[in-house]
Amino acid sequence: MKDKIILFICKGNSGRSQMAEAFFNHASKKWKAISAGTDADEKIHPCTLQVMGEVGIDVSKQKPKMLTDELMKSADKIIVMDSELLKNVPSGYLSKSENWQIEKLLGKPIEEVREIRNTIKERVERMIETMA
Repeated sequence: MKDKIILFICKGNSGRSQMAEAFFNHASKKWKAISAGTDADEKIHPCTLQVMGEVGIDVSKQKPKMLTDELMKSADKIIVMDSELLKNVPSGYLSKSENWQIEKLLGKPIEEVREIRNTIKERVERMIETMA
């Protein structure tokens, strides 16, 4: 039986969606998370590396990935990090999509990045609790 897949989408795939993927894969045994960006950056944002390291999760080996139709097709559930990105989700996938409306990290002081990280962690934990 194939793993059920959850796909986290953000713009650069160097911050929010990478955090969500890491928290999810760290906590879930039944599902697998992947993440992608609509305009993927070249590397993980240094703030992401720092704040995830602070909670004992190393994402330094992760690489930003471009969002593809194949990734959306393979996903059982799609989490979009903000409504601006919903326009990148074809209507055929909207029924399995959810908008989390998580703030962008870019330009934020590290204290705010930590708050965003904590929000993502809480959302992921709540989601895992409700999944069959």
